Amino acid sequence: MSEPTVSGGSDSPAVALGPTALVLGAFAALGAWVPSLVLVTLPWAILAGALAVALGAMGVHHARRGTGRLWAAVAGTALGAIGCAGTIALLFALCA
Repeated sequence: MSEPTVSGGSDSPAVALGPTALVLGAFAALGAWVPSLVLVTLPWAILAGALAVALGAMGVHHARRGTGRLWAAVAGTALGAIGCAGTIALLFALCA
């Protein structure tokens, strides 16, 4: 039996963009807003927040076209933006 050459929308790599953004956004938000985790996760929170925003935006784009879950992509983008904003605000507060 031969494998089908056209893949369905449910096994596309775009399906993983929303949940990946959600996990990275949660890590960024926790790393930026939980005082006991700030010093340990500060460099990783910056990277995770930026990646969550980028992957979440791509996830929203693909979800609006019918591939993936919109709620996960939007939540990941929002958490990533919150994490980035909190980390940048913390760095500006320390430098000023």
